Amino acid sequence: MKKTILGELEELVLLVVAASSEDVYGVPVMEQLQVLTGRSFTVSAVHTTLYRLEEKGFLSSSVGGATAERGGRRKRLFALTAAGGRVLLDIQQMRQQLWQSIPIGKLELLGL
Repeated sequence: MKKTILGELEELVLLVVAASSEDVYGVPVMEQLQVLTGRSFTVSAVHTTLYRLEEKGFLSSSVGGATAERGGRRKRLFALTAAGGRVLLDIQQMRQQLWQSIPIGKLELLGL
């Protein structure tokens, strides 16, 4: 079976959605990414990634209620799917195997 490989931003966005206690929309995902990584992200890049993850079946979405602060527009809320949870576990396992394959002391020899 072929393993799913996600891009860095896809993995980060999926992790942020998975870590959320409720369904989330783009702006809070972007803000959390910026806090956790110290990098800047545009809301359009995050939205594109959310939609791509939904197309891949790793997220589901629903439309929330309209709010006055958004000029009556409704938010698209995203949630992790079972397939999204499985791909995160697969990625975690792969990364652990890669880290464990680094010979003991190799990073220290490099001054790290």
